Amino acid sequence: MLSKIVLASNNPGKLFELQALFAPLGVELVAQSSLGIAEADEPFRTFVENALTKARHAAEHSGLPALADDAGLCVDAFGGLPGVDTAYYATQFGYPKGDANNVRALLEQLKGEANRRAALVSTLVAVRSPQDPEPLIAVGRVVGQITQEPVGDGGFGFDPVMFLPEFGKTFAQLTPEVKNANSHRGRAARDMLALMRDRWF
Repeated sequence: MLSKIVLASNNPGKLFELQALFAPLGVELVAQSSLGIAEADEPFRTFVENALTKARHAAEHSGLPALADDAGLCVDAFGGLPGVDTAYYATQFGYPKGDANNVRALLEQLKGEANRRAALVSTLVAVRSPQDPEPLIAVGRVVGQITQEPVGDGGFGFDPVMFLPEFGKTFAQLTPEVKNANSHRGRAARDMLALMRDRWF
């Protein structure tokens, strides 16, 4: 019986969210950093290719099944960018890498822009082994509006500026339970759980 899956991420926010989301499976998600596994290169321009690369890398170096998440913000006014470059978005504008600087850079770049529609996208890929020919792929997507300034102090990443019309709040204003039930990562995780139950368990 499968008891451990290595998470191909060193992001503590992702680990915390995904551990809660995968609890129903009764498997332990282990961060690759705790196993001494370095982050994989992400040379591709799509979330699914990068997630697959990260999952295969983690499986190869751990000997365990692996789960990878490649996620990002896709802004309509920027033709879908920053996309796969979301984590490093601020560095394009001379700021150090980091969530607060990403938010700052985004608000500066959107200044005066009327179209503030954007989607947060999470692509989860799971493999049983490095050579698994049938990776499980689940995509979650949430569309909202980028606020004029950060609102709320929960979550991480772009949560303080991602306004969800159906809640009348940003992700950063939602409780972790409500966020996990409705976020891009939450939606992808629900689909992934169903796939894993169907194919692996």
